Amino acid sequence: MAGSVVEEGEGAPSLKPLWMLMPYLWPKGHPGLRARVVLALACLLLAIGATTAFPLFMGWITNHLTRRPPAAIAMMATIALIGGYVIARILMQAFAQLRDGIFAKVQYHALREVGVSTFAHVHTLSLRFHLERKTGGLSRVIERGTRGIDTLLSLAIFNVFPTIFQLALFSAIMIVKLDAWITLSTIVMVAAYIWFTFAITRWRIRFRREMNQSDQDANTKAVDSLLNYETVKYFNNERHETKRFDKSMARFANASIQAQTSLSVLNTGQAVIVAAGMGVVMVLTAYGIRAGRFTVGDFVMANAILMQLYQPLNFLGTVYREITQALVDMDAMFRLLHQPQEVKDKPGAKPLIVTGGEIRFENVVFSYEPERVVLKGISFHVPAGKTVAIVGPSGAGKSTISRILYRFYDIKSGSVRIDGQDIRDVTQASLREKIGIVPQDTVLFNDSVRYNIAYGRIGASEAEIEDAARMAQIDPFIRELPLGYDSMVGERGLKLSGGEKQRVAIARTILKNPPILLLDEATSALDTHTEREIQSALSEVSKNRTTLVIAHRLSTVVDADEILVLDHGQIIERGRHSELVEQGGHYAAMWNKQKEAAAVRARLKEVERDPDVTRQPHSEEMQAAAAE
Repeated sequence: MAGSVVEEGEGAPSLKPLWMLMPYLWPKGHPGLRARVVLALACLLLAIGATTAFPLFMGWITNHLTRRPPAAIAMMATIALIGGYVIARILMQAFAQLRDGIFAKVQYHALREVGVSTFAHVHTLSLRFHLERKTGGLSRVIERGTRGIDTLLSLAIFNVFPTIFQLALFSAIMIVKLDAWITLSTIVMVAAYIWFTFAITRWRIRFRREMNQSDQDANTKAVDSLLNYETVKYFNNERHETKRFDKSMARFANASIQAQTSLSVLNTGQAVIVAAGMGVVMVLTAYGIRAGRFTVGDFVMANAILMQLYQPLNFLGTVYREITQALVDMDAMFRLLHQPQEVKDKPGAKPLIVTGGEIRFENVVFSYEPERVVLKGISFHVPAGKTVAIVGPSGAGKSTISRILYRFYDIKSGSVRIDGQDIRDVTQASLREKIGIVPQDTVLFNDSVRYNIAYGRIGASEAEIEDAARMAQIDPFIRELPLGYDSMVGERGLKLSGGEKQRVAIARTILKNPPILLLDEATSALDTHTEREIQSALSEVSKNRTTLVIAHRLSTVVDADEILVLDHGQIIERGRHSELVEQGGHYAAMWNKQKEAAAVRARLKEVERDPDVTRQPHSEEMQAAAAE
């Protein structure tokens, strides 16, 4: 699917993420960061040089101590060699720490840039992608990807490459100081170790992918369940949710067990290879001493070289495992970063210029899926400063019109124009800047009331925020809260009622002050009394603005300049309220049904206020109307 994201790759991990990371490590326009890369590499080479000197000093010291009882001069030379050994160890640590300190700024700059770029790119993807995504899984991809970059930069650059360079230096020393057979034995041991590590680790990669997938699945289920906390409670399904989560965690546990078992196989095999290699080298060196070709110091040096190689090789096994896992995680994030945009600005797209705000839909055909056409060539015109309402049954395509106007989707054919400009020819940012919406389903950020209202125009003053709240009829309610405008609204605004959330949405749209207003079932969550209050506020806000109203309650659109009746993706009636009622068609039937329901509700309220009023039984039709 166009909007799907495959979180895990197939087969062995690719090195492609490493090359994709390189521009972030050598960033353009940052000479200071580039200088740090050069200095860090210089420190790396100096640290390797100091590390390579260890075995040589050990051999020299041993030879000085085994030739004869040391005289004063010989003893001074021995002490000098011991001093050189100590200095080499100090320099190794000093240069390694200096290297890490210098490179840290480059490393975390790269991590930040990739993470921010991915986050920003996700926001540019189409509504289709976000409707199909799994929130928990998507956040896990970004989280593990940035952690993978940290791991890769920490381990690959300053452990893998130095180990390879160190092996080359030690091989040269062994050929010069010992012989080719000992050198060849060492190289064969290292090659066998690396081959075995790589082979087993690639086998283990599938367990890592299973762990990732089950971890994402568990996290997705947990986030989804907690976001829908009220729904879980409504249907008493806590045990069901717990079982779903437990099933995912069981898969994660099984994959983790397999990964741990295979790790034991890897560690045991590595230990056997290193022990065998060290044994062969020590035997060959011992024969050389008996033959008079080597000294005891050479034996100590050879053993020190092997020990010095064993440490990074032992770490190399862990490093390779971590790097392959990091590459898997980074690959998923980079594929997310390069997920194609379904809706894109044209090259050279210009900002939308609104002079009056006239909207024209001309023969618009649209479908979410090729086999299901939602809008079937609809055409209508919203004159500048006028109000047009769209009504119709659920599934008729009303909300699709608002999504098309916002250009969340591109239409199949036809055109949508604002003041004569096709919305596909202008930038999406400028288009959405000119339109304000009060949606049917208002979702708020888990922040303060002030923040949620100010979201309509970031940087608005306190007075402007409060004015918008007053116009939306919510200021008195906010001031009654213990913390006033600083009160937190909870996850998705769950601490507020439906009507309160709707009024916050209205307030932030008022604050945005757009020339075009889109009301998508804006009063659907309000009771009749509150609806009248909000409706008067919306009427005031709509003055001198081009307004498109999508409504279910027909009482909210009786004053519209034109009403369009939409059914199965086609406009079947149009006209003013009085004209449509007189026609006696679909709109008149909807109007009469809602009038009857309103009358029943009024009758029920009258009965509740006065218990002495005779309660006559309702017909099935009246009961249905009351329920509506």
